[in-house]
Amino acid sequence: MKKLKRKIKFSNSFIMVLAIVSIIGFVGIISKSLFDINIQSFVEAGLMFTVGIGLLIEADINSLKKLKIQGLTPENFNHLTTFTIGALAVIAGLFSFPIIRIETPGFIAIKGISSIIAVIVIVLQTWVIK
Repeated sequence: MKKLKRKIKFSNSFIMVLAIVSIIGFVGIISKSLFDINIQSFVEAGLMFTVGIGLLIEADINSLKKLKIQGLTPENFNHLTTFTIGALAVIAGLFSFPIIRIETPGFIAIKGISSIIAVIVIVLQTWVIK
């Protein structure tokens, strides 16, 4: 039985988004530890918004435009799922800013799912994919 080799690719723009997520997290740590200013709510909202934008970029919206013509294929389904999670993460990020701050179980779940996806992608990109 032959094993098929699959290549996993992440776009450079998504890697840049993950770098921005790291910077936002470290800015929150710096502001708290050096200046004793708590911007945790802004950091959390910024992280969700940025991860959502990254997922939207990774969703490849052009392939979703073909959904009407091609129908639902495994590749389109992956892009559709990524787009949906990304859009929900952007909305959750916007509603997490302290000015608006809506805390419902749905938004908390979206934040958790987006965070898990980001951690998995970071681990894969850092240690698994060479």
